[in-house]
Amino acid sequence: MTRRISTGSPFEAQIGYSRAVVCDGWVFVAGTTGYDYASMTMPADVTEQCRNALATIRHALAEAGAGFDDVVRVRYILTDPADWPPCWPIVRTAFAAARPAATMLVAGLQAPEMKIEVEVTARLPA
Repeated sequence: MTRRISTGSPFEAQIGYSRAVVCDGWVFVAGTTGYDYASMTMPADVTEQCRNALATIRHALAEAGAGFDDVVRVRYILTDPADWPPCWPIVRTAFAAARPAATMLVAGLQAPEMKIEVEVTARLPA
């Protein structure tokens, strides 16, 4: 059985994706940027964007029945490699127990104000 999770972000409907998909014991969370969905604003600071992205991911994982400790894979996509080290303490705190396999890529993102996007895969707890 496949279950789709939405955060209500207008981008999910406009682009045609789910924030997360739960299937066969796995949780696949889509690439998530740093929007503050309460105000529909993007902070200028990469660390605030990172915190917002992780908060959105935490919410999606919780709705799926998982948490950061269940994450087995994480991908970080940044527009500027110099923005990555300031995010280390934030992601280290989030994934300290799970210590998932991780990759950091540098690429252009959908909008110029976006500095980081985070994607995770988690295994539902037994």
